[in-house]
Amino acid sequence: MIAKQPVLNIGLVGHIDHGKTTLLYQLTGTWADKHSEELKRGITIKLGYADVIIYKDTSYNIKKKGKAVKYVSFVDAPGHEMLMATMLGGAAIIDAAVLVIAANEPFPQPQTKEHLLALEAKNVKNIIIVQNKIDLISKEDSLKQYKKIKEFIKGTIAEKAKIIPICAQQGINIDKIFEEIDKIDIPKRDEKSKPLFFIARSFDINKPGTEIPKLSGGVLGGVLKQGKLKVGDSIEIKPGLSSKKHDQTIYKTIKTKILGLRAGKNELDEALPCGSLAIQTSLDPFVTKSDSLNGCAVSLEGSLPEIASKVNLKITLFKEIVGSKEQIKIEPLKTKEALMLSVNTTTTVGFVEKISKDNVELLLKIPIVPFKGSRVGIARNYKGHWRLIGYGEVI
Repeated sequence: MIAKQPVLNIGLVGHIDHGKTTLLYQLTGTWADKHSEELKRGITIKLGYADVIIYKDTSYNIKKKGKAVKYVSFVDAPGHEMLMATMLGGAAIIDAAVLVIAANEPFPQPQTKEHLLALEAKNVKNIIIVQNKIDLISKEDSLKQYKKIKEFIKGTIAEKAKIIPICAQQGINIDKIFEEIDKIDIPKRDEKSKPLFFIARSFDINKPGTEIPKLSGGVLGGVLKQGKLKVGDSIEIKPGLSSKKHDQTIYKTIKTKILGLRAGKNELDEALPCGSLAIQTSLDPFVTKSDSLNGCAVSLEGSLPEIASKVNLKITLFKEIVGSKEQIKIEPLKTKEALMLSVNTTTTVGFVEKISKDNVELLLKIPIVPFKGSRVGIARNYKGHWRLIGYGEVI
């Protein structure tokens, strides 16, 4: 399995400019910022992916020295407050997270708090904290911040997280991160249930001007949460394609065939529920270009539940809004108010219809594929920004 598919999906999370993308490069040798707008603006906008095999010799490395110990996928999530929905989509598909904190900035920064709450909302329990840019401050200041971090994570999902001082720019202590990753137990995967794949990205991989007979079918990127998929399987994608009819948006299930499966550089005949996976389909690449299918669910034909325009959630609200400079107490939900919901890898807006104790019923602007018991991030609009206020469980 080390040679074929990643066994863990690990998210890199934290405040903007704290060094996540540079750290990803040190961990994998890959720059995830490939999108032209990202290169221009110098920030991560879309989820970035990179796979790597970790080796162990006298220390942990990716230079093929020693014994191969783990094949993992990394997901680089944006740290900009305006891209919280994208970060939540990334949190839905990870098994563990590396929370990056810059040592040379006041602590905690708004998205440091918000991303930690997002991990709690998505029930990600394996967390490693890295204190980056330690070369820019004194040892004394580094230790002061270390104590602040210890205090900050008390009583949170990251209470037992290891804190590793690093310098991503110069590759210092990267082996210590690999060492902690090696300690993470591989989750038990459900290989027997019907397959369930969540799309986080979708692509047209053809170069402009490719001749029609040489065109490749549309590609879906994401994570297989359960079951197995094989080359040749007939699959369905929901909610699918949207179209307008008499001022109503209608969603049509897409049906297609799997032409290829790929994990990193490896071509697979059969995929198991592990790290990041790419599915090549027989779809017209126009349908999959520019992430047009991200947020959809995939399974064998006839296996997915009907899409839902209403959802019932059992909710848990946090005590206060984080992610902005000020801290505001979270008020109870109100009927008719609009909330942003992060469901698996998709985002929709829900209007509160009924509230009873900790149960709430919402009417959805964009329908979802509902799975009982799945975690949903809940955000409220505050001064023009969506702020995470809690999470729900689909009833």
